[in-house]
Amino acid sequence: MNEAKLIQLPKILDERGNLSFIEKGRGVDFDFKRVYWIYDVPGGEVRGGHAFREQEELIVALSGSFDVVLHDGTVECRYSLNRSFIGLYVPKMYWRRMENFSTNAVAMALASTLYDESDYILDFETYLKWKDNNA
Repeated sequence: MNEAKLIQLPKILDERGNLSFIEKGRGVDFDFKRVYWIYDVPGGEVRGGHAFREQEELIVALSGSFDVVLHDGTVECRYSLNRSFIGLYVPKMYWRRMENFSTNAVAMALASTLYDESDYILDFETYLKWKDNNA
């Protein structure tokens, strides 16, 4: 199975303001078909709480900070995202939730698939059973 990992994105420093970008083959090895972002998350709210059967993602904190908590069926890891030039690669079949959003945080995700409701596993126990049956 692919591993979740932090990816440093290109960063061009300029006294007028810095610039970062995402290109396939420069840290992102999957074709992305959809981009979405999460913002205006009320204090204490949690986003996510699901796994994807097929979708891979790269998650970037464009503004502010938040934590992404990943579970691979055995081990749970927490990643704190707070730099717009660091992305978190999330392979398919990782349970994920996002929490601890700062004020004005913006989370952007590049997804390898178009939206497909049937790709979601929304219950953790169902996720664990699916992992066991498809290992």
